[in-house]
Amino acid sequence: MCHSPRVCRGLGWSQLDGLRCAVVDRAALRHDQHVQHQQLPLAGRTALVTGVSRRRGIGFAVARTLATLGASIVIHHYRPHDLDQPWGGDDLDAVRAELTAALTPSARFADVSADLSDATTIPGLLQQAAAMTGRLDILVCNHAKSGDDGSILDMTPERLDAFWQVNTRSTLLLTAGFAQTRAGAQSEARRPGERIGGGRPYPAPTGRVFWMTSGQQLGPMRGEVAYATSKAALAGVTATVAAELLELGIVLNTINPGPVNTGYLDAETTDRPLDEIEQHLASTPFGRVGRPDDPAALIGWLATQDWIVGQVITSDGGFTLA
Repeated sequence: MCHSPRVCRGLGWSQLDGLRCAVVDRAALRHDQHVQHQQLPLAGRTALVTGVSRRRGIGFAVARTLATLGASIVIHHYRPHDLDQPWGGDDLDAVRAELTAALTPSARFADVSADLSDATTIPGLLQQAAAMTGRLDILVCNHAKSGDDGSILDMTPERLDAFWQVNTRSTLLLTAGFAQTRAGAQSEARRPGERIGGGRPYPAPTGRVFWMTSGQQLGPMRGEVAYATSKAALAGVTATVAAELLELGIVLNTINPGPVNTGYLDAETTDRPLDEIEQHLASTPFGRVGRPDDPAALIGWLATQDWIVGQVITSDGGFTLA
């Protein structure tokens, strides 16, 4: 049956000419699918974004951006961490409602709470994320422990371990589990330099992983030695892990968003002197620090690209040049 009679009549064809009409139908369908892919390039894919518990946060902006691009979204949160911060927690029901509203038709949403300082929670988090739609295509490791840090004189084994467990160890374990789930790659003893996948050319990438760092390799972060150490490890190992994941059809990039106001510079919640904040903002190239939507836009774009692989990308509005 012809589903495009107007097109057929316009071409001077009879509606009984089923063959030619079917060709038009298929061409129209391919065109519609192409347009939809351009508008919703992540349609049919599922993303897990960790560290999403506040509407002012980077994780929330990333999840919302991926949702508008067509992805189904699973967010992870751990509210006790936010409650210990000067800016406090957010209304999780409001977080859920706003992200659900950002979904495109047929996309789905779920949220999972997990303490990522406990490594045993990680397999369950990945399993729950994949169970929502039966697949997991994108992993954004946005979670981070901050606060309760200090100078080199304040370092203790307990403080260093606390930051390492959340910021570094959990990110590596999440990435390992994601790769095992997607590619069926199993852990086994390998010699240094030995590949974990097949030979080149590699399969077309179908998975995406994003890590977050803080630009600690570009300048000092006084009073944040434990945090800077845990994030520097991710920046340092990005190329190694990216090379291995690429063999499995997974692209890894690390984002340094630079200073982003997630509430810590707001007058009503900051623990910093207001005059210092004003001076700081005035010294930046654009008179402001980053907004959560800035790194979110970069991640949304990279989630649809193949060619940028294994990079630590700084997106700071020229902050490091000032």
